[in-house]
Amino acid sequence: MGFSLALHHGLGPVVRAVRNVSDLPVIYDHQKAGTDIPQMGERFAAICRSASVCGVILFPQAGPETLKGFVSAALDHEVIPIVGLVMTHRAYLRSEGGYIVDDAPDLICQAALDLGVTTFVLPGTKPDIIRRFASAPLASCPSAAIMMPGIGSQGGAISAAFAAAAPHRRFAIIGSAVYRASDPQAALVAFAEEIKA
Repeated sequence: MGFSLALHHGLGPVVRAVRNVSDLPVIYDHQKAGTDIPQMGERFAAICRSASVCGVILFPQAGPETLKGFVSAALDHEVIPIVGLVMTHRAYLRSEGGYIVDDAPDLICQAALDLGVTTFVLPGTKPDIIRRFASAPLASCPSAAIMMPGIGSQGGAISAAFAAAAPHRRFAIIGSAVYRASDPQAALVAFAEEIKA
């Protein structure tokens, strides 16, 4: 679940609403947690834990101390840290015209692995980047999982993203392609069939 539901209704009430219909793990994407000072990791993790969040997505662009602060706090509060490496949109990395230097995601990945992180976010819209991480830094982590947003409305395809992420555990993050569809259930079934294929 994203920040808009949490800010509008409150993190705890939204998690409880999800729990009323599902026992699947609730992952909170604060968009973008992990960009604050390291000390805020403790407060963030404590709030997420008190709301019964199972995992949090972090994009630690504020540096290695922030990465350590947020990941360590999440682990201390028994919340799974999920570290984002590259975003889905164009002009994110410097080579794409963005602000983030191209080797930053590699440095973040290695530091996160050293802290015990096993779950990462890579862009479902950029299979080449997924493939590079799956075959290089994440190859040293046999239990690695890759979550991939950007499937559907942003142009990412499950088949390409899942093939690029092999042999790791793979998860598609799909939002608006389902909830903005004229028939959300049919859209969800279509994505499920593509995953099975």
